[in-house]
Amino acid sequence: METVNIDIVSDVVCPWCYLGKNRLDQAIANVAGEINVAIQWRPYQLNPDLPPEGVDHKEHLAAKLGGQAAVDEAHRMLERFGVEDGIAFDFDAVRVSPNTLDAHRLIRWAATGGEAAQDQVVSLLFKANFEEGRNLGDHAVLLHIAEQAGLERPVIAALLASDADKDAVRQEIGMAREIGVTGVPCFIIEQQYAVMGAQSVEVLTSALREIAQMKAEHPAH
Repeated sequence: METVNIDIVSDVVCPWCYLGKNRLDQAIANVAGEINVAIQWRPYQLNPDLPPEGVDHKEHLAAKLGGQAAVDEAHRMLERFGVEDGIAFDFDAVRVSPNTLDAHRLIRWAATGGEAAQDQVVSLLFKANFEEGRNLGDHAVLLHIAEQAGLERPVIAALLASDADKDAVRQEIGMAREIGVTGVPCFIIEQQYAVMGAQSVEVLTSALREIAQMKAEHPAH
């Protein structure tokens, strides 16, 4: 059985990244038993300049999208997609637009517990932000998520209180920009094929099958 490797460049406050994750999960379920899929989550910051305590979400979004009407329209569309993909978006609950650097550090540390632990942390972060309106810049929220995913709370608490891996995460984000990632989600398959945006389950399923077939026909020497 072929293994297809995917690096997902994503930000936890990007609703399209949440949709993209759920759709990829469905695509992986579609190819279960025929293809192994190995995933690494890679950091990206849509708003790297936000202060550590974050800013008012409603004001920030209205300024970014060009007014409240544009925000409402985007949210209506995302809510519709969310219903189809099993995501209960609750945009009214979101109060703070956080700086996501610490959330990305947590995702990085979760990888030491294996792919499943990292995947669970990412899911819990998306859910906390978009469905529960919790502030992902708040260390108490991040610690609760770490604990839910089976990570060692005292270890994560000590790491969050330090500057551990801040530069490493920023460096990874810089590398993503250098290779041309300008929007997220971006699925980089086998380090050579980039699938941009929250594509449909069908598109993602086809991409997995095509690349697995190419790997089978042209094995690495």
